[in-house]
Amino acid sequence: MFNSYPDILTVKQMAQALCISENSAYRLVNSHTVGCKRIGRKIIVPKQCLIDYVLSARYTIAAL
Repeated sequence: MFNSYPDILTVKQMAQALCISENSAYRLVNSHTVGCKRIGRKIIVPKQCLIDYVLSARYTIAAL
């Protein structure tokens, strides 16, 4: 899953991977829905946090 992406993503790369807008990606990061680290003004997202987010959504949908 997400093999073509680097281990550390920017918010823009995360938005591209999820096929959402950058604003939506920032909303996910700022609400702490997707794990991230802030280094100064830069926000980085570990690929594993993105994978965990997608897998958690899969279990939520399956429960409906």
